[in-house]
Parts: sequence; C-alpha cells; structure tokens
Amino acid sequence: MTLSTKTMKKRWIIMFALITGLSILGLCFTDREGKFAFGGDNLYANMAWMITATIFVLMMTPGLSFFYGGMVRAKNVISTMLQSFIVMGVVSVIWVAFGFGLAFGNDIWHVIGNPVDFFMFDKVGMQNVTAQESEMAALTEIDLATTSIPLVLFALFQMKFAIITPSLITGSFAERVKFSGYLIFMILWVIVVYCPLAHCTWHPEGLFAKMHVHDFAGGIVVHAASGIAALAGALFLGRRSSMESKPANVPFVLLGAALLWLGWFGFNGGSSLAADGIAVSAFLNTNTAAATAMVTWVAFDALRGHKPSAMGAAIGAVVGLVAITPCAGWVSVGQSMFIAFVITICCNLAVTWKNSRHTFDDALDVFPTHGLGGILGTVMTAIFAYDFFANGDPDFIDRTTFFRNHIIVLAIVFVYTFVVSYALYWLTNKMVHMRVSRRTEAIGLDRTQHDEEYGNEATTGLAEDSITDDEWWRGMEQS
Repeated sequence: MTLSTKTMKKRWIIMFALITGLSILGLCFTDREGKFAFGGDNLYANMAWMITATIFVLMMTPGLSFFYGGMVRAKNVISTMLQSFIVMGVVSVIWVAFGFGLAFGNDIWHVIGNPVDFFMFDKVGMQNVTAQESEMAALTEIDLATTSIPLVLFALFQMKFAIITPSLITGSFAERVKFSGYLIFMILWVIVVYCPLAHCTWHPEGLFAKMHVHDFAGGIVVHAASGIAALAGALFLGRRSSMESKPANVPFVLLGAALLWLGWFGFNGGSSLAADGIAVSAFLNTNTAAATAMVTWVAFDALRGHKPSAMGAAIGAVVGLVAITPCAGWVSVGQSMFIAFVITICCNLAVTWKNSRHTFDDALDVFPTHGLGGILGTVMTAIFAYDFFANGDPDFIDRTTFFRNHIIVLAIVFVYTFVVSYALYWLTNKMVHMRVSRRTEAIGLDRTQHDEEYGNEATTGLAEDSITDDEWWRGMEQS
C-alpha cells in the first residue's frame, strides 16, 4: 500500500468516524416539545401545499425511470425507463375507476375498502376532509380531523403513491421481462397487493391501524411491499443470461436521484396532509437522512477499498430517503441521522452480500435497498416513534406491545406480499410468457420490445432475424 493510499484511507476513516459520532450524538437531542405543531387549520394554505406535494410525488416516477434507466445496459435503457413511465397512465386510470375505493372506501373485514363507494370518483369532490364534517368521514370512517383539504386532493395525493410503488419493482427484473407480461402483472399487483396494504395501514379501520402500527409515508405500503415483490420477481424470472454489465449512463442515475430527492419532500412532507409543523419536521428529517446516508455510503465504500463513486452517492442518498420514510414526521432530526446511518450500513452490506453470492438476480438491488430499507425503517419507527403517539396518554398501549405489533405486521406483510406476488407472477406467466427469449435478451429489449434504440452504443451487432434461440444459446455454452 502506497503512502498516498494510506493517507486517503486515514481521511476516509476520519470521515466515517465523524459521521458515526454525529449519528450517535443525535440520539441525545430528541426534544420536540413545542417545535412541530400538528394540524393546520388554514384550508387554502393546506390546499396550496398539498397540490405542490402531489406534483412533487408524481415527479418521482420519471425520476425513478432515469435512476433505473441509467443503471442498465445501453440496449435496455428505453424499455427500463418506459416500465416506470407507463405506470403513470395505467395506475391513474385504475385509481379513478375503483382503486381509490379499494384502498379508502368503506371498510370490509378490516382488510379492503368497498370499490363501489368511490367508483369513477363518484362522491370525490371539494368537500372538506375534516372528520366531524365531511361526507368522506361518514362514508369511510377515515379520521383526518387534524387537517382540512378537499377529498379529491387527498385522493390525487394518494394516487401518486399508488403510481410509484409498482414502478419500484421493475428494477429487480430489468433487462429480461416482456412488456405485455409486465403490464398485466402490474395491474394485478396494484389491485391485489397495494390497495389492501394501503387500506390495512392508512384506513383507521384497517387491520394494522387497529394494532397501532404506524407508517408515515410508505415504509410498509410502498418500500417494504415493492421490495418484497421485487424479491419474488427475481426468484421467479431467474437470472439473466449475462449479469456482467456496466451502467449505460451514470449522469442519468444522478439526475434520477436528484429528482427523487426533490420529489421526496412532497412524498414525506405532504404526508402530514397539512401545511403544519409536522410537514416541516418531515421536510427537515428527509433532507438530513438523505445527506447522512449519502456520506455514509461513500465513506463506508472507501473504507473497504473502493473509490468514491457517483453511483454510490446516488444509491446512498436514495437509501437514506427510504430509511426515514416510515417515521419522517415523528422523530427528531438527531434520530433521523442515526436511523439513516444504521440502515445505510445494513443496506450496503446487503447489496455486497447479494452481489457476492449471486443467489438471485435482483438486477438493480431493489430488495437490498428499498425492501430492507423499508423494513428496517419500520423497526426504527417502532423504537423511536412511540413517545410521539403515547404523548402522556395513560390508555395508550405500552412500549413493548407497540414494538411487537410492528414486528408482527412486518411478518404478515412479508408473507402476504411474497406469496401473493409470486402467485401473480405465475398467473401472469400462464397468460403471457413473462421472460423474453435468450435471443431477445441478447439483442436488447429496446429493439425487440419497442423498436427503439438509445444512441449508437445500443447496437449489439446481431440482426434480429439472423440467429435462432438454439443457435445463440449453443454459442453461449461453447464460449
């Protein structure tokens, strides 16, 4: 080891030690009293903020398309980006037709809403969402007494969450899924997995809500669910013919991460459903967690002998955003640093383990980042958010029960999401063979699925009709 290398490593050790110390020190500063008031009673201020937040959340989906699209090989950039982009259209239609009713309609058995209640957005209008006065409260029993926004705005905000969640799954089976099969699976998954989980978690009569399990902005409903479905998809579809690849466009990855970071302020800040102190708290914690995680990921990589990379910085920032999502409005800024630091180390190690073992081909590390990040973030919520909800209430459940219920729900979500997602892959595969042929995979999905190409580097030198699947595979085996 040269002197310069030793010097550089010492500097990264100092950097890592500094971020470690600050993260631990943050636990000592947890006083929130009087700083972040809950509930904004200014209708127009709330409406203005929630419209802005809704726009921000929608922006995250094209941001994700850049984030994922830059990571794959040049011959699959367009197909990967389109898999995210198309969801904005398909899920929007589903949500207006019956998806909002499934998630937030009148409670049925504490697991699903009545799709008839809001069919084609019937009864979804400008009425106030305040629980004591609104038609929505009488119809769905949703208790949103702390805010005052039109029901249609709440429905639109929730629509953007339903859009980005299935988009996250696509990174696991990138470069090898048939577009038509993906569309069928995505539609079924939103209906059978996302809507029930959203109802159980965010409807006051939902199963998880009744257990006092809390998810501020989607640690369970969005990230854990999509990550677990991604794991099921990677296992069902199998490995790519060739897993050795370089990202097609690292600047795309940075652009996508930047759009996600910006959009996440609406994702988390908007989940307060009001222009209030909780939104400000979520805003602050979101930025702090992303910054902490980015520095932690880069420094931790450097300590293990890797050069600081743009990919590492982008992935680290996104992991921090995932980590803080379940509790963004309910913890202090010091706690947000600690949460981001710990979860980033865990996710980094999980990605390293997955890549070294090659046990399954999660192409863009969806489960080790989003899935594991959402799960661990929910565990951190169970640890650090208790004081926010108990708040001196002698009738509130004890701390041990609060923690245990979150762990039980995580187990339920993992089993349900994995089993049902795997079944949906199987069912879709019976209707439309989801995995593309080896020749199609070799040529690239941009040309074979969409008849488009990303730049000059996308060409593979293979004429689409010049080689059969058997000939291609025999050549691969001989090589």
